[in-house]
Order: sequence, then C-alpha cells, then structure tokens
Amino acid sequence: MTIRTILVDDEPLAIQGLELRLQAFDDVEIVERCANGREAIRAVKTLKPDLVFLDIQMPGFDGFSVVAGLADIDPPLFVFVTAFGQHALKAFEAQAVDYLMKPVEQERLADTIERVRQRLAEKQGAQDSERLKEILTEVAPGAVPDDMADQPAASRFEKVINIKDRGQIFRVDVGDIERIDAAGDYMCIYTADQTLILRETMKDLERRLDPRKFQRIHRSTIVNLDNIKSVKPHTNGECFLVLASGTQVKVSRSYRDVVARFL
Repeated sequence: MTIRTILVDDEPLAIQGLELRLQAFDDVEIVERCANGREAIRAVKTLKPDLVFLDIQMPGFDGFSVVAGLADIDPPLFVFVTAFGQHALKAFEAQAVDYLMKPVEQERLADTIERVRQRLAEKQGAQDSERLKEILTEVAPGAVPDDMADQPAASRFEKVINIKDRGQIFRVDVGDIERIDAAGDYMCIYTADQTLILRETMKDLERRLDPRKFQRIHRSTIVNLDNIKSVKPHTNGECFLVLASGTQVKVSRSYRDVVARFL
C-alpha cells in the first residue's frame, strides 16, 4: 500500500530535509509540498492524502488551525513536526499519530511510519468489512445476520488512548484498562498498576471503546469484559462482578440484561 503524503512547512530547508529522510521508505509517496496552512487545507481537500507531516508554527494558519479547518471532511493522519516541545500535549489532544522534534531523527521517523502503517491498515480493514457487508446485503439478502450488520468493526475503535494527567501524556493500551468510573466530566481509568484521570464525558468515551469488550454495568461504570473473573449474585436482582485484580463492581438492575448477553 502506498502512503500518499503531503509535507507542510514554511521553511523550504525543513521540507527538503524531511523529504530526504522519507526516501528510505519505499511505500511513502510525496504528492504535494505546502508552504503555509491555507495551501495545506486546499491540497488536502483536493488530493485526499493518507498522511500529512504538519509544521505547527507557521505564519497565518498554524498547524492546529489546519486540523480545525479540515473538520468537515474525513481527515488524513497527521504527524506534527516542530522545534518547540511545549506543543506536545496539544498535539496529542488533537489526536495526532505522532509528534516529531526538529531536526527529525531517522530512527524516530521509522517508528512514526510504522505507526502510520498500522493505523492505515486498521482503517482499511474497517472499510473492507463495511463494503463486504453492503455487497452481501445487496446480492444475498439475509446472508448477513442483523446483529452483525449493525455491529461496528472492531478496528474502528481506539487501540490506545492518550491521557493527559499531572502534566504528562500517558499512552494507555485499551486492552490494559480494567474499568472506568465516572466523576462528572472526569473519568477515572483503572489499569493493573495505575489510576489516571481523563477529562471526558462517559458518553463520549463509550463511543471510542469496542462494545464487544467494554460494557457499562452501572450509570457511572464501564468494565473490560475480558477482566471479569466471576459473578456474585446480590439482592434485589443486582450482582457483583469480580475482576482479575480482585476488585468487585456492582451491576445495577437496569444493566443486568445487557451485561448477561456478553457473559
């Protein structure tokens, strides 16, 4: 698969240097070079690239403004490139694939390209699955079960969540999450060895997680179904789930039937 790529930087030497380093990757094809944010927005909407290397500090539209200006389309993957480390937190909040410091190191760039390949493969897998379901529905009605047709592909959901907590960015593998508790607009994310605070609503976070693995068991609690060790009945139709860590969490009556379908 060819990764169609646009380079955006107001410094010609920076573009030349990055282009030279990208020659080491046979699957990367540079389709356009842009000197400012406005050019970048036009190029992305016209050429529909897979990947954009985007400088943050540029006259007029900066890198974050470019991302905001593409909110009305299915955006490409973004890798921010800058000489200023203080933008790292905001870059990850903008859901960038990666954040590279100038001058870009070849080994670090290789890690970034591999991450891009993985993200594109996941995206392609989801698109192929949806196309197959559409074709089956047209040529063989009934061949796709209703629950499968309506079930989102797993690759659409987050594999890693970036959490800004205590002035740091933590990259948490979704599979390592044991449970999530809500506290207003903040989520307490529990893994085997740490608890992190994420500023996000339960509803928004729930959309990012695969419902085949993560289910709400209470108005303010989501659990990773893979971490359930046993179920303990309780009074009034409620029950407790015993997780791998030994933690017990209560399933309210209103969510009992939903959870039972997965256990």
